[in-house]
This record gives sequence, structure tokens and C-alpha cells, in this order.
Amino acid sequence: MSVVLSIEDVGPCRKQLKVEVPAPAVEAESKRVVEEYRKHAKLPGFRQGKVPTELVKQKFYKEIEQDVVERLLPRYWKQAEAESELDPLLPPSVDEVDYQPGAPLTFVASVETRPEIELGSLEDFELPDFETEPTEEEIGQALEDMRRAVAEWVAADRSAATGDLVAGQLAQLDPESGEPGAEKPFSFEVGDPQVWEELTLEVTGKQAGQQADFVRQEGEGDDAVSRRFRVKVEAVRERDLPALDDSLAAQFGDYADVDALRQGVRGELRRGKASERSQQRERAMLDQLLERHPIDLPQGVVDNEIEGMLKEYAQSLAGQGVDLENADLDWPTMAEQIRPQAERRVHARLLLDAITSHQKIEVGEEDFEAALAAIGRAQGRSAVSVRQALDKSGNLIGFRAQLAREKAIKSLLGEESVEPTPESGEPETESENEG
Repeated sequence: MSVVLSIEDVGPCRKQLKVEVPAPAVEAESKRVVEEYRKHAKLPGFRQGKVPTELVKQKFYKEIEQDVVERLLPRYWKQAEAESELDPLLPPSVDEVDYQPGAPLTFVASVETRPEIELGSLEDFELPDFETEPTEEEIGQALEDMRRAVAEWVAADRSAATGDLVAGQLAQLDPESGEPGAEKPFSFEVGDPQVWEELTLEVTGKQAGQQADFVRQEGEGDDAVSRRFRVKVEAVRERDLPALDDSLAAQFGDYADVDALRQGVRGELRRGKASERSQQRERAMLDQLLERHPIDLPQGVVDNEIEGMLKEYAQSLAGQGVDLENADLDWPTMAEQIRPQAERRVHARLLLDAITSHQKIEVGEEDFEAALAAIGRAQGRSAVSVRQALDKSGNLIGFRAQLAREKAIKSLLGEESVEPTPESGEPETESENEG
């Protein structure tokens, strides 16, 4: 017996179903719920479990109705989903629930469905290509950066220049009297892009013991405000670079000498260049693939993606100590700003899913276990615990789908399949059904 009374398209990727739960099923579930309430009900004048059934129905009418509906809807939605052969991308939104004792229960469910995609050309992509072998200049610069990283700061008996560490005091001047306010200590490397440009320019060329005033303009147009500051340079330090020798090599790992360090640096740079090359080629291929296959995106899935991206951003801010409740954040504006990125993500996933289906690309159990193990190694956990965590969060199915997409990308790029990296191992924010 069909439980779907009607089904209609209500959008490019959205269907609306009217579902009926047969009266006998409603009655049976109602009896079970009523009996559970009767066993636990405590009413004046009755012992627990001895309250008459009709009194339980009267006293807990709304609660019983809610429990019956909450139990029946998921069960019969699954039946309706299978009967209609739908491929929903998100759980359904349900409304118009009509529950009457002794009668069939009906409800309307709206779902985002996977769009039909007619695949076009999957070949002849214009992909960037560049040399991944590092030059001697690049190796030399990397070694120089390593020397700078472990160098000690020593006093410099000269004027401050780019790369020096300058320390001192900064105070804002009163706009009327010109007197300095409370001094605040500072210390920064000259040339740091995060430091005010006006401050950087003012300390450049100054020696310890010198001071100067400068003006900083904040805002633009009619909102522009000019503020005057006084800076006092108290110390100028420069790096005392260590020699490029075997002793330095030992500080950066198990390197026997400078030659071994140089080879290690060469390998790291090579891997970095290869990774950058792979990322650029993947990005270019996906851009061309999406351009060749425009589709109507399920907006509910796009909105869900935006919500997930904003949650990740909020968690990042909270991790940095930002008080989200008191922070002046315009979430609606940010949501619209990231919408194009969210649409690209959803478009790419749907298209890659169509390709994996068309080309019958699957992730075998051996590859799946290897991916779980890669994440486990990166996080210091076992593959079993990673699997359990993904299963508990509802992302296990989506994770396997993500691995299949990565496999499809490598196939389109003509690359060998490799063990998934820990960076790509964590599933993106998505519904369990979307996989």
C-alpha cells in the first residue's frame, strides 16, 4: 500500500510530498504511547501505573499526540522516500501535520533533491604547469630564513632599519594641549605589514633615545579622523645570524652536516612546489568543469553550506578569545559575501558525485581504511577511533563520498591515486544524506 498521496516539483531541485500514515498504524502507535504514559503517570489519588487509561489520555493529550507524531513521521518518511525513489540531499522540512485519533495521519514533506546532470566533456583541460625542482637561489633563501629564525637579537649601535627589532613607548597627544597621554610599550620588527605604516616610517632611521611626533589618519572621507602620536625609541636590536655550519644543521633535525640539511631543504621545497602545482591544477580543472556544466543549485543545500562555513568561522573566532555575543559582527552580510564560495562548493560536489556515478568510481575498503589511518596518524589516534567519531557525528557516509570525489579528481587530472592526506581527510561540512 502506497503511503505517498501526491508528489510535485516546487523548485528546480525541490519536491513536495504528501504522505499518509494508515489509521491502523496510527492507532497502534497511539496505544503504545498511551500505555507508556499510563505506566509512569503519577496523579493524585492513584498509585503509579494504576491511573485509568481514559484519564491518562485526557491529562496528557498534547504530550501523547506529540510523541505519536515524532515516532511515526521519520518511519513513514523513510518509506515514502524509498517508494518515490528520491535522492534527497538534506533531511526533509515537514509541515501541515494532520493528526486525528482514529483517522490516518497526513503530513507534507519538502526535500532538496539531487539535480539531473548531463555530463559533457571531461577531457582537454587547460592546466597550469611549472617546474617543481627548487632553484639554488630558493634553497639559499630558505637556509637564510632558517638562520634568521634561530638568530639572537643583539643591541645595534646605529639607526633602525628594515629587519631590526625596535622597542619603545607610544602615546597619543591631546588634540588641544598637545600633551602626551598614557604611554604604551611596543616592540616590533621594522617592516612588519601589521604595524601602522606611519609608525614604521617614523622609527626607521631613529636611534635609541630619540623621539618624534607623527599623525595617523583613521577612516576615509567625511569619517576621517586625524590623531597625533609621540613615539620614543628605547632600543634597536639586530639579528646575530649563526654561521651556516654543521652546528646549525643539528638544530633543525637529524642532519649530520650542512650538506644533509641542504638536501632536506631541497626535498621540502620540492614537496611544497609539487603540492602547489597539484592545487593549482585541481583548481583550474574544477573551474573549467563547472563552467562546462552549469546546473540549478538546490538553494537549501547552499544555505546549509553557508551556515556550516559561518559556524566554522565563529568557532575560529571563539578559539582566538573573541566574545561572540558582544562582538559587532554582521552575520547576514557575511553570509551573502561567502555565498559564491558556498555555491562553488556545492556545485563541485554535485558534479563530482555525478562523475563518480557515471564512471563507477568507488572507494574500496582497503583505501577507506588507509584514509582513516592517515587521519589517525596525523591526530595521534587509531583508525578505529576516527571511524567511530565520524560515525557518531553522522559524517562517515559523507567521508567515503568525499574520498570518491578526490579519486575522481585525480582520474580527471590523469594522476595516480595516492593515500589521502590528513589535510583532506576531515569531511567538509555537509549533511549525512548529501554524500
